[in-house]
Amino acid sequence: MASPTPSPTPASSPLASNVAGALTYVPVLITGIIMLVLEPYKNDKFVRFHAFQSIFFGVFSIAFWMLWSFLVVASLWILALLYWLIVLAFFGLWAFLVYKAYNNEQFKLPFIGDLAAKQAGV
Repeated sequence: MASPTPSPTPASSPLASNVAGALTYVPVLITGIIMLVLEPYKNDKFVRFHAFQSIFFGVFSIAFWMLWSFLVVASLWILALLYWLIVLAFFGLWAFLVYKAYNNEQFKLPFIGDLAAKQAGV
């Protein structure tokens, strides 16, 4: 689901909102947290949305990979064959989120996007 273009970035901002939003995903978690504390980005709802979505996506990814690692070690070898397909899917989703943020789009992931929107006040 895309939303309207974000408001223009203030002249005092070193990065445009779309660039700052895209950077929240590189690397996941760390830059999301940084953008939530830096001026003027912490007041930009577009950047805040992507920062929170990046944080929630990162936490979900870490939890998923911890569980997956346990299952691969403890389960059938067939799960290991699916590993690279899932890695590719996560990478594709990550790249898609970067692309959407860079193009001034507020794409919401299911569940995570609603949490991010609520936290960002969008």
